Amino acid sequence: MAFRSWRRLLLGRQNALARAWRSRRGAPSLRWKRCRHWSAGRTLDPEVRAFLEENTEVTSSGHLTPEIRLRLLTPRCRFWREKPDLWPYGDPFWAIYWPGGQALSRYILDNPRVVKGRSVLDLGSGCGATAIAAVMSGASQVLANDIDPIAGMAMRLNCELNHLDPFPIAIKNIINSDAGKWDLIVLGDMFYDEQLADGLHRWLRKCIRMHETEVLIGDPGRYQFLSHSIHNQLHKVIEYSLPEYTRQENNGLTSSIVWSYQPSSNSLESC
Repeated sequence: MAFRSWRRLLLGRQNALARAWRSRRGAPSLRWKRCRHWSAGRTLDPEVRAFLEENTEVTSSGHLTPEIRLRLLTPRCRFWREKPDLWPYGDPFWAIYWPGGQALSRYILDNPRVVKGRSVLDLGSGCGATAIAAVMSGASQVLANDIDPIAGMAMRLNCELNHLDPFPIAIKNIINSDAGKWDLIVLGDMFYDEQLADGLHRWLRKCIRMHETEVLIGDPGRYQFLSHSIHNQLHKVIEYSLPEYTRQENNGLTSSIVWSYQPSSNSLESC
């Protein structure tokens, strides 16, 4: 079965993923025990490690960040052709390098001053590329966050590929909770559901009001993002033309933008 079927499946299941992010539970349909926090020294489960190494491909081409090597689902992987339901774990959203994350990672690599010496929280980290870019660019502290434990394991493998010590990974939904003080929060491709977008909007405003956190958002211009009220409080930082391979993966989207979230004073007072 072609990967287009995988993409249709994942896009179709984004509503379920959005419900998981909105709730305090983890990702839907996970067939692996959920871990709440991984320290840098935690070892990977050998069985899951072997499965991921066998069924993903190491690649650095076709994306905006050739400096970063990642394990992704590609045409040369067995599950590219298999029925998606045969994948034994939760839906592998992390196995795609989404365009919003690509733009954020490219921007950080090109502008290391954005993260150098600063603490960075990567929300909905997926494959971990943006967190990896932050480490490469000199961030003093990086925490990657996702709700899928398999994504956390993939991030650890991706750190190894890029010769980096693994950063801490929080496997839980931190939206609507106090995530602590961070100099910078980055999030890509998270505005695919209206209710989730509403929750993110409120939570990000609270982070800014309480901790004066800077927020950068990566998105290729999805309707749910452009039509949301948060769009009126964004400043366009930079726009990148997407490589042909990424365009084909994303239904012809041609570019991806990094936005700075700058809510008004009245908006912050109301949260």
